[in-house]
Amino acid sequence: MVNQLKIADVRSESSSNIIQDEEKPGLGACGWLLFIVSVFFTLVTFPLSIFMSIKIVKEYERAVIFRLGRIMDRKPKGPGIFIVLPCTDTFIKVDMRTVSFDIPPQEILTKDSVTVSVDGVVYYRVSCPISSVANVSNASVSTRLLAQTTLRNVLGTKNLSELLSDRQGISQSMQESLDEATDPWGIKVERVEIKDVKLPQQLQRAMAAEAEATREARAKVIAAEGEMNASRALKEASLVISESPSGLQLRYLQTLTTIASEKNSTIIFPLPMDMMQQFMHKH
Repeated sequence: MVNQLKIADVRSESSSNIIQDEEKPGLGACGWLLFIVSVFFTLVTFPLSIFMSIKIVKEYERAVIFRLGRIMDRKPKGPGIFIVLPCTDTFIKVDMRTVSFDIPPQEILTKDSVTVSVDGVVYYRVSCPISSVANVSNASVSTRLLAQTTLRNVLGTKNLSELLSDRQGISQSMQESLDEATDPWGIKVERVEIKDVKLPQQLQRAMAAEAEATREARAKVIAAEGEMNASRALKEASLVISESPSGLQLRYLQTLTTIASEKNSTIIFPLPMDMMQQFMHKH
């Protein structure tokens, strides 16, 4: 077992050494010959070749230099001035600024079999110019297509309620998935946002009816609770008034004052029941 582990370690070390050797630029004999000839012609035509050799990239740009088809130094040049040989060197400018693009509306079937249309926006930037040039044909287009696919895959595992209420969590999940997938391309996904969720008209009507029914039921419960509290308060008030007969007379007078303040032409004065009870006993 130990020997197998040692053999595996040796194989891994040898494979890593091979990769490192492959990553080291080597021009070969013919390449060095062309390089020397290019330097010679550059020196011979020095006053004119200086305008073809000096290149400038801006602060937010980097230049990936190819010498006879091989990437030089494994490190981009810039910002500022750098020199290229006219005959053997070519370079590609890479913009390092943050780029944003809209995800077109996607028809998505949620986990609870509801069809919705969702769109979003993605912010990304190039973190490694060498990888963005050497590992993918067009990093921008590839990131756009991958964002559309990731949006469908992530939202396909969510219910409609989760889609409407947990947009921040969905955006975070999409950002992590995109960032992991685009890391070999030298792309850093900084932010993903869900812009709009469009529901079918029938589903909107059904949700509106459900919300209206919920509000009506809640209003009825609140009204019933109010009636119950009012009845309890009236019961307690009746118990207080029954303990003092004069309290009922004061309540009558207070009612008359309230009616008179409203300037009504007709006043109905209720007679106390204790006065009527005397006549009822006589009969």
